[in-house]
Amino acid sequence: MVVNIHTHIAVMRLSAMGDVAMAVPVLRAFVNQYPKVKLTVISRPFFKPFFEGIHNVSFFAFDDKHRHKGPLGLLRLFEDVRKLEIDSFADLHNVLRSKIVRTLFTLNGKKTAYTDKGREAKKELTRRENKVFKPLFTVFERHVKVFEELGFPVDLSSPIFPQKTTLDQEIVNFIGSDHQKLIGIAPFAQYEAKVYPLDLMQEVIHQLAENPAHKILLFGGGKKEIETLDVMSGSKDNVINMAGKMKLQQELALISNLDVMVSMDSGNAHIAAMLGVKVITIWGGTHPYAGFAPFNQPLENALLSDREKYPMLPTSVYGNKIVPGYDEAMRTITREMVVLRVQKQLEE
Repeated sequence: MVVNIHTHIAVMRLSAMGDVAMAVPVLRAFVNQYPKVKLTVISRPFFKPFFEGIHNVSFFAFDDKHRHKGPLGLLRLFEDVRKLEIDSFADLHNVLRSKIVRTLFTLNGKKTAYTDKGREAKKELTRRENKVFKPLFTVFERHVKVFEELGFPVDLSSPIFPQKTTLDQEIVNFIGSDHQKLIGIAPFAQYEAKVYPLDLMQEVIHQLAENPAHKILLFGGGKKEIETLDVMSGSKDNVINMAGKMKLQQELALISNLDVMVSMDSGNAHIAAMLGVKVITIWGGTHPYAGFAPFNQPLENALLSDREKYPMLPTSVYGNKIVPGYDEAMRTITREMVVLRVQKQLEE
C-alpha cells in the first residue's frame, strides 16, 4: 500500500488511565508499520507522558474544564483539531462526546471509524443465567479494527516496547541502587469486586520480602490507599510504599524498570504492560474473556477466582456489580498461587 506522506489521523481516547494505556501498544505498532503517517492523540493532559517518545505521535490536550467543556466546547474541539489538517478520525472511545466530534468530522468529509465495544456479547458473558462463557475480542483487536477500516491494517504479533528509562537521582535515592529484583505490587482497583483481600495481599508481600534478593515497591494513589500501603509496607527494609511520592513521569520510569508487576484488573496492569513489563493479574468479579487482559501477557499470568465454586463469574465487565455471596470469590486464589507465579516470572 502506498501511503501519502501527508496522511494525518486524529485519535481520540479519553476516560480512565487503564483505558488510555491500552491504546499505546496499538499506536506504537501503527507508527512502526506506517512511519510516514502522523498521529495526533486527543486525551486528557495528565496522560501526555504515555505518548512521549513515540515517533510521529503528537498530543492534543482535551480541556474539559474550560475550552472543550459542554456541547459548544466539543464544537471548539472539532475546530481546533480540524486546523491541524486532519485526514481521518479514529474514535477509540465511542461515547457521546467522541461521537459528536466524530460526526462533525464525517460531515466535514473526513473518513472516520470507531471502536465497536461489543456490548451485547459482554452482556451475554456477564449475565447470571444462560451465560455465554467464551473469550471476546480484546480491546487491542477492537482498536486495530478501527485503523483497518481507515485503510491501515496493523499487526500486533511482534510488539515493540520502549527501553527501560534511566531513573532520576530522586527515585534512586528513595529505592536504593542495589541489584535486587524489583517487584511492583498494585493492590487496589476502582471497585471492591476487583480487589484481592488485603490480608492475603499482606501475606504475599511478607512472603516475597523474606527473600533479601527481592525489593517490593507498592503502588497506589489517594490518601486512604497511601495510608493502607504504609501499614502494608511495615518495617521491612525491602518493602517501599511509592504511592504519593512521584510524578507520573517518574512513576512510568520506575515501572519500566520492574522485573514483574502484580496488579488487579486495573490501570497499573495496563501501564506496566504498555512498557513491556511482565504482569501478573488477579481477577475477582471480572474476567480476561471480556477483553481487558493486559497487552501481550500469557493467560497463565491471569490468576482467576474459582468458577466451579462461583459459577456466575464474571459478574460484570468493570467490577461494579455486587452479587450476594460472591464477596469471598477472590479467596480461592491463594497467596501461594500468587507467590509461585511471581517466582516463576522472576526465574524466566
